[in-house]
Amino acid sequence: MWLLGAALIFTVWFIPALTVDRSNFKTCDQSSFCQRQRKLQPGLSTYRAALGSAKLSSDKLQVQLIDERNQASLLLEVYGLDGNMTRIKINEINPLKPRYEVPDVLVGTPLPENLRVTEQDDNTLELSLGETGNKLLMTGTPFRLDILSGQDLVLSVNSRGLLHFEHLRERKDTLSAKVSSAVGNMWHKVKTLFTSDSEKKDVPAETDEANPEEVESVKEEENKMPEVDEPGMWDETFKTHTDSKPNGPSSVGLDFSLPGFENVYGIPEHADNLKLRTTEGTDPYRLYNLDVFQYELYNTMALYGSVPLLLAHNTKRTLGIFWLNAAETWVDISSNIAGKTLLSKMFQYMQGGGETPQTDVRWMSESGIIDVFLFLGPSPFNVFKQYASLTGTQALPPYFSLGYHQCRWNYNDEEDVRNVDAGFDEYDLPYDVIWLDIEHADGKRYFTWDPHKFPNPRNMLSRLKEKKRKMVAIVDPHIKIDSGYRIHNDIQSQNLYIKTKDGSDYEGWCWPGSAAYPDFTNPEMRQWWASMFSYDKYEGSMDNLFVWNDMNEPSVFNGPEVTMHKDAVHWGGWEHRDVHNLYGFYVQRATTEGLIQRSGGKERPFVLTRAFFAGSQRYGAVWTGDNSAEWDHLKISIPMCLSLSLVGISFCGADVGGFFKNPETELLVRWYQAGAYQPFFRAHAHLDTPRREPWLHGDDNMAVIHDALRQRYTLLPFWYTLFYKALREGDPVMRPLWVEFPSDASTFAMDSQYMLGSALLVHPVTEAKARGVQVYLPGDGEVWYDVHSYQRYEAPQTTYLPVTINSIPVFQRGGSIIPRKDRPRRSSDCMQADPFTLYVALNVQGEARGELFLDDGHSFNYEQNEFLFREFNYSQGKLTASSLDPSGVFKTPSWIERIIIIGATKPTSITLSLAGGSESSLEFAYDQPTSVITVRKPGVNIASDFTVSLR
Repeated sequence: MWLLGAALIFTVWFIPALTVDRSNFKTCDQSSFCQRQRKLQPGLSTYRAALGSAKLSSDKLQVQLIDERNQASLLLEVYGLDGNMTRIKINEINPLKPRYEVPDVLVGTPLPENLRVTEQDDNTLELSLGETGNKLLMTGTPFRLDILSGQDLVLSVNSRGLLHFEHLRERKDTLSAKVSSAVGNMWHKVKTLFTSDSEKKDVPAETDEANPEEVESVKEEENKMPEVDEPGMWDETFKTHTDSKPNGPSSVGLDFSLPGFENVYGIPEHADNLKLRTTEGTDPYRLYNLDVFQYELYNTMALYGSVPLLLAHNTKRTLGIFWLNAAETWVDISSNIAGKTLLSKMFQYMQGGGETPQTDVRWMSESGIIDVFLFLGPSPFNVFKQYASLTGTQALPPYFSLGYHQCRWNYNDEEDVRNVDAGFDEYDLPYDVIWLDIEHADGKRYFTWDPHKFPNPRNMLSRLKEKKRKMVAIVDPHIKIDSGYRIHNDIQSQNLYIKTKDGSDYEGWCWPGSAAYPDFTNPEMRQWWASMFSYDKYEGSMDNLFVWNDMNEPSVFNGPEVTMHKDAVHWGGWEHRDVHNLYGFYVQRATTEGLIQRSGGKERPFVLTRAFFAGSQRYGAVWTGDNSAEWDHLKISIPMCLSLSLVGISFCGADVGGFFKNPETELLVRWYQAGAYQPFFRAHAHLDTPRREPWLHGDDNMAVIHDALRQRYTLLPFWYTLFYKALREGDPVMRPLWVEFPSDASTFAMDSQYMLGSALLVHPVTEAKARGVQVYLPGDGEVWYDVHSYQRYEAPQTTYLPVTINSIPVFQRGGSIIPRKDRPRRSSDCMQADPFTLYVALNVQGEARGELFLDDGHSFNYEQNEFLFREFNYSQGKLTASSLDPSGVFKTPSWIERIIIIGATKPTSITLSLAGGSESSLEFAYDQPTSVITVRKPGVNIASDFTVSLR
């Protein structure tokens, strides 16, 4: 068995392949519940809402839904929620056993909005949804919900009649046996009633207690079933694996129609464009966390993580649909204008005809209930805030984690780590973190160190700490089965492993060979796991060691679809099919809590995860998995991270250079340039690839990489401020252009360029041998400035920008102020006391505004008001600095070294006025060709209120 497993691991990971083997992963046609759901075609719904059963409280409407095919009933609950949200839940009224409802993802119970009936007749019920002016119209037969804003139809539910809810039931042959038994027992009782005492001794004994109600109950269950059980309902085989399905068919599905919308986004993770495609004639988008190495691009296959949030946008409104279900889920998207060319649309418009565009979205999940939140916007930022109010915001990362990370599978030993670290110093390249992959542990026993390669981890970490650098080590959630391994013995003795359907510990193959899988859905398991990160239990660890959770989909090399069997059993008796997409969420959560606990709750953690779900943003960073050293993989990293940003996960990045294969030098350089302008910036490479440290590619290329790294580090204060805004408001750090320019339809499908906050527009070069890029600069009446040359561009316009290998096309928006730190250092911590330069880019009105968040960069002290949140405003020739949050107090030696004012006319003098009334003249220089003023050494502390006046 060991040799078989080793051969499997070698085959899967070490033999080169051109691309993923798609036959290892299901299509909709190979998923029985997806087949059954899709078999139901649009038409009149078979469900009716029994309006006479309606019960209305201040925050909730309850109505029974009746399936006219078999009279099976469901309970519909509609909630009005504060903040322009609506929640819809559909569940069985009396299920055979409870159905899974997702815990721990929502951060709290949203405040209710008062509901009231405004109109009603025999077949309709109209509700007012709080004070927003929105209304919900419920149609009884066929069942349908419509949400209106004023007189405008915003969204419809079940308008295509695709509600399909498979009731839990017993298998048909089992039910038939129960009916026979129940009828037989009734006949026995009747016969006994009319039998004399002397004859009763000859009557056979009852086999079960039964009564007429029991017979009716069993027959009612029988009525809920289709006439013939379909293949895959009670067991399902994929390749060599059989899913026993002890609970039978349990899938749920529902459709949503979005009139007026033709652009939808979200539902990561997929290697696809930002704007989602229609899926008619292809597989739906799949949400099922899987270990898919060397994944294909531009398709709907599932990848490592799942966030069931879809956004829709047009020039008037943004909407969101959050489908809270952790089981395998497929999402079908259709459109009444799919396939029509722009020319045909324009022709219809000119003729005064053409239908209103509409996108229809159909969600299908294998188990659980229907629990969906509708975010009614109306702006993109409203939707972000609505979603964040439910699932939380992006955790504020420690400052160092926004710097550059150097990783590969694997740095060989302590000497290798020391040499790589020294190389960055020798070549004057900044970096913050060096990473260790699975080979650092003793036989891939996590929480240990290889005694030969890493005999003195504390000394290694101490050397890094002296240079103000950090290390990240991998800790995966598969545990080597070894009686001599303390971690395994502890988990096993406490009975905290996931079980098979037969009750034994679930075992599968992963990096260590035979492995067991901790049940992170169990709070006791998470508590124990968190305790293992304490310094006395994780031997060799220090406060500058952080953690990487990989393979947490979970990955099971010999499992179905390289993951866990769905009939495995978790805490509480829930099947793995119910909780699958939550597993990685729980692993990262437990790890994050462990890093917080080891410091007594004082220090912020850094944890990178590959698998994720809604709410994972609360626990750290995500990367896009095992990509390849190909130009298309560089290109796809942009829409992949944009999609994650739209669903709350701002701390995203891709492996710089590509994990698999060997990048040509130009590709590697371009990837560094792109990565420098993505939130998580890490280079990573496969075990079999040649070494890729930046100094190994020639002096010229190293100089270009050095410049990209320097650009990253100068902007760290800007990045950090954006993450603070993400924490407080839920705003994405990296965002599509349409988020900032929601009425500009030409931006709706753009994913080759993007915004960082509202101030920077980035268009990385992602084509080989490119001599130029087409850059679209949006905004009626706005101006943009090339951050390198200060050239001014009036918007809106598309401009051709010539590029060389040194070029990173980045533009600062007129009207913004960006604080930077321009002094080069070896790491971000070394820059802590360095001075700032303010880059003031004037708009056409001669105005600009910016913000800066500042704290110690590593602790939770900002929650006790130890921070600065500063605002800078430029108007009518005056730059003023003041506090955006006077409750925050933080002492810093950092001062303002320069002020660069872009797009200005030449002044005759510049003075600095402080809050105490003192005034002094400042030196400056003016560059006529670029219209740039450089103010030298204002010398004022960044925490001070001041005014700089130009005359």
